[in-house]
Amino acid sequence: MKIRIIGAGVAGLTCAYEFARAGETIEIVERAAGPGLGCSFHAGGMISPWCEEEGAEPLVVEWGREALVYWTQIVPAAEPQGSLVVAPPRDRPDLIRFSRRTTHHEKLDAAQIAALEPDLAGRFDEALFYPQEAHLDPRAAMAMLAARLREYPSVTFRFNMDAEAATDAADWTVDCRGFAARNRLADLRGVKGEMLVLATKEIALKRPVRLLHPRHPVYLVPRGDGRFMIGATMIENEERSRLTVRSVLELLSAVYAIHPGFGEAEIIETGSDVRPAFPDNLPRIRQRDRVLHVNGLYRHGFLLAPALARRAAAVVLRGDYFPEVMDADPSERQRA
Repeated sequence: MKIRIIGAGVAGLTCAYEFARAGETIEIVERAAGPGLGCSFHAGGMISPWCEEEGAEPLVVEWGREALVYWTQIVPAAEPQGSLVVAPPRDRPDLIRFSRRTTHHEKLDAAQIAALEPDLAGRFDEALFYPQEAHLDPRAAMAMLAARLREYPSVTFRFNMDAEAATDAADWTVDCRGFAARNRLADLRGVKGEMLVLATKEIALKRPVRLLHPRHPVYLVPRGDGRFMIGATMIENEERSRLTVRSVLELLSAVYAIHPGFGEAEIIETGSDVRPAFPDNLPRIRQRDRVLHVNGLYRHGFLLAPALARRAAAVVLRGDYFPEVMDADPSERQRA
């Protein structure tokens, strides 16, 4: 059976890998010049299901646990170093609230924080440590997954090609275009995310650090070689490439609160893109004849894509049905 995958972001490549491992013939069509150049390129890469318990739906947490196995064992791109949640002393109530809403964490005092991350010594009195969580470099993960796919003779990549240009027959089409599929998915909306990459040799951190702040929450993800990705903005805005001064100032102010040494860091990259989301911020699998739409990963691309891809493959290959992402009625989805 021939499966055409439209889109080579994290949703498209994880879907392709599921079908390839099942022995199907795969054609991946991508309008960009290579894999992972859309939203995946600007992602944070935190595989942190238990931190997401604080505000996300249970589905995100459950599928995020699947992602931990996927990114550490099946496609081993992630580092299982855990993650750290901190807050300034004045925001201690936020840290207490976060601890009550999440599980699988350890409470650390100042000495334990310093032992875990020496460069944070003296910076925070308390922290939450989630030892089972992991993080990855999204660009390296996409390169690894693309390399895995190229090992299959039955997989073909077609870059710099619009979906409409693929006119030859396919048994199934799996549309993973993200926000670009809004012409087919009327209730899809865009949520802009903005990020910075800083470089410094003065600070070394092994794991992601989330700073709780009532106005400017932020996460800091180490990328190796003295590089750190900073992000957190979620703007109800569909402008893909415009990075605002306000967002940059908020991100830099928050990262400075984590460690003043970042004040001397070099800004080596800025970026923004529009993430696809449905009204409830949960993903969907929608079938229309022999076309399957896999979309709506919101800000949880790397956390949800492996589980979503596994279920998309089951829909096509076995005729399975997953009400939690396929029922159209919100109340039915909630009951599922």
